[in-house]
Amino acid sequence: MKFTSSRYLVKEGLKNIWNNRMMSLASIVVLVSCLIITGAAILISANLNNLISTLGDDNQINIYLDYKMSDIDAIKLGSEIKKLPNVDECVFYSKDEGIKEFKDKIGNDIYQSMQGENNPLGHVYKVKLKDLSDYRSTIDEIGKLDGVVNVSDRAAIARALTKLNYFVAIAGFWIVLILGVVTLFIISNTIKMTMYSRRFEISIMKSVGATNTFVRIPFIIEAMTIGLIAGLLSAIVLICIYNPIKESAGSILAMIASSTIPLEDLWLRILVAFSCAGILIGALGGFISITKYLRKEGGEIIGW
Repeated sequence: MKFTSSRYLVKEGLKNIWNNRMMSLASIVVLVSCLIITGAAILISANLNNLISTLGDDNQINIYLDYKMSDIDAIKLGSEIKKLPNVDECVFYSKDEGIKEFKDKIGNDIYQSMQGENNPLGHVYKVKLKDLSDYRSTIDEIGKLDGVVNVSDRAAIARALTKLNYFVAIAGFWIVLILGVVTLFIISNTIKMTMYSRRFEISIMKSVGATNTFVRIPFIIEAMTIGLIAGLLSAIVLICIYNPIKESAGSILAMIASSTIPLEDLWLRILVAFSCAGILIGALGGFISITKYLRKEGGEIIGW
């Protein structure tokens, strides 16, 4: 195909978008919605997998003691914990250190009133295990010690996150499937309207020997351009909202803030992946529509 012909076909494809701008806009809006939901589901799933992996790699557990327990009794209990065969490291974290973390949130006056015996927190031991395969049994042993009121069980959190990840994947799949069908339908209708408005021109082109490929290309370019615009817009939206959502979630649970994937590692992949996805979806919608109407029944509709 000559360069002049290629330039003509591209020009015609881009001109079609403007001539059918309302349907093109509808296609872009629906495709952006589909890609944003798809991207959100993928990002949530990726971050959940990262968080689950972090929990598996981190063999530290927190042991919370009775807030009435004295410093001496807490130290004695620490000696018992250190004797357990699967305990590699046991670090004491006093309730005075714990209340300091809340100083900025509760204000200096309340902080001062919670010193000494008025401190509502209990001492904490941060324990690292030697073998994660004995995680469950070690937690059970620690939980039986006098003065232990709670042991952080990250295995339970990991199981809950795994279930949530499964739900996100299933829900995301069906939402994407439904919106994908809707998007293909709208893009196909956009191309049909363009073909209808140019039916006489196409008829003349066919009568002078234009091939189906020559007729098809402008419409596929139109659909691919719509997909590209939608892909870029959806990628920009996700990139812009990623950090604010990450910070909001991190303010609720510090574990999320430390385990989420940095935007610097994602933004380029998001931009490229969404642009390619938009182009592919657009090309598919355009190809389906134009192929149908270039068949015999399509020729009858546009008067060939």
